[in-house]
Amino acid sequence: MSSASFSDQAPDDLALDQIGPALSRLRRRAPASSKDLSRNLVLNVIADAPGETTVGGLAAEMGVAQPVASRVVAACIHDGLLRRAASQTDGRRTVLELTELGEAERNRFAAEQREAFQEITAAWSPEERIQFARLLVRYGADATAWSRKQATRQR
Repeated sequence: MSSASFSDQAPDDLALDQIGPALSRLRRRAPASSKDLSRNLVLNVIADAPGETTVGGLAAEMGVAQPVASRVVAACIHDGLLRRAASQTDGRRTVLELTELGEAERNRFAAEQREAFQEITAAWSPEERIQFARLLVRYGADATAWSRKQATRQR
């Protein structure tokens, strides 16, 4: 940040400076236990991946060390949410797949999050709610594309 004080900044700049803290608050306010947050993240990363997902790929996508991802994956496999399978492109690799129970759990998380979103935005107009939802989904998609581009540059 420059030497200008907060009071010298334009209102739009102040709003943009609050994006990081706002996203952090969103993450902390998710209606789930920390165990559910980890599982939800894992299930969504695997379901949303454009191809096959390995534990190493999952760790990279989550931004964690491979042993951390391995522990979460092991717990998800133990609980029947994920299964290991042979890669269809390289039989030497093991990939992760959602089970029917894993897909049901992912849907349950999504329903809980939608309910929380509706309660949090209850005082908003329907147009504001839908516009924010669309922009948030767009932001997520663009952030994923940006992240993958950054990872490609670092290789």
